[in-house]
Amino acid sequence: MICNKKSILSILPYITALMTNFIFGLSFLFSKKALGVTDPITLLSFRFLTAFLVMTLLIALRVIKVNYKHKPIEWLIGISFFEPVIYFIFETYGLQRTASSLAGLMIALIPVVVTILAAYLLKEKPTPKQTANIILSVAGVILIVVMGSSDSKESSILGIILLLGAVFSASFFNIISRKISIKFTAFEITYFMMFIGAICFNGISIIKLAVNKKLSFYFAPLKSVTFITSILYLGIISSIIAYFLVNYTLSKMEASRCSVFANISTIVSVTAGVVILNESFYWYHVIGAIMILVGVGGTNYYRAKSEESEATNI
Repeated sequence: MICNKKSILSILPYITALMTNFIFGLSFLFSKKALGVTDPITLLSFRFLTAFLVMTLLIALRVIKVNYKHKPIEWLIGISFFEPVIYFIFETYGLQRTASSLAGLMIALIPVVVTILAAYLLKEKPTPKQTANIILSVAGVILIVVMGSSDSKESSILGIILLLGAVFSASFFNIISRKISIKFTAFEITYFMMFIGAICFNGISIIKLAVNKKLSFYFAPLKSVTFITSILYLGIISSIIAYFLVNYTLSKMEASRCSVFANISTIVSVTAGVVILNESFYWYHVIGAIMILVGVGGTNYYRAKSEESEATNI
C-alpha cells in the first residue's frame, strides 16, 4: 500500500505537467472563438477581471495567501508591464491575424528566446549545441513565414510580427521574474499580474466605449454563450487552475525538466486549430513545426545538461 502511494506521488508531477500544458494548448482555441464575438481589448478585460475576482475570492476564503508588506512593489509593476499587459496585447492581436495553430508554434519559441536574452542580460552563454538548436528553431519560423507569405487567408506577416512581440515580451518577463522570485511568492506575483491586467484592459475598454458614446455596450459580449464559455475557460481554468498545477509541478520537478513539457501545449494548439477550427496546415507547416519543436526541445535539453554539469563542478 505504501509502495503504491509512493509510486503515485512520484508520477503525479508528470501528470500535472501534462494537464497544465494541455490547458494552455487549448487556450488559443478559446481565444480564437472569443475573438469571433468581440475585439481583443474586450476579451482581455473580461479575462483578467474574471481571474482577478476569482483569485480575490480565494484569498478572502483563505485558500491562498498573499502579503505585500515591506516588499519592492515597483518590481511587480515592472514585470506586469511585460506580462500580462504587453504580452497579451501582442498575443491577442496577433492571434486575430493568424491561425491558432501557427500562434501555438510561434509561442513555443519562448524558451529559445529566453536562452538568447539570458546570454546578453544574465551572461549565461549558450553551448554550441544549444546554439545549433536555436538556429534550427529560428530557421523553422523563417520557413513558415516565407512559404506562408503568399497565403493571406488565415495568417498575415503583421500577425506573425505581433506574435514575435509576444514571444520577446514573455521572455523578458521570465528573465526579470528570476530576479524577484526570492522576494515574492508565486501566488503574490500572479495575483498582482491579474490585478494589473484587470485595471489596464478594463480601463482601456471603458475609455474606448466612453469616447464612442457606447458605454452601455460594456456587457454586450455576455449575450454570447461562446464568449462566456471562452472567458470562463481563459479566466479560471487557463489563468488559475493551470497556475495551481504549474505551482505544484515546479515544487516537485526542476524547472528545466518542466520546460520540456511546454512542447505539448504547442501540439495541442496545432491539433485543435486544424481539427476543430478547420485551419489549413500545409507541408511547410509540418516541416517548420518539426524544426521548431526539435530546436526548442534540444535547447531545453542541453541547457539542463549544462546546469547539471555546473552543479557537479561546484
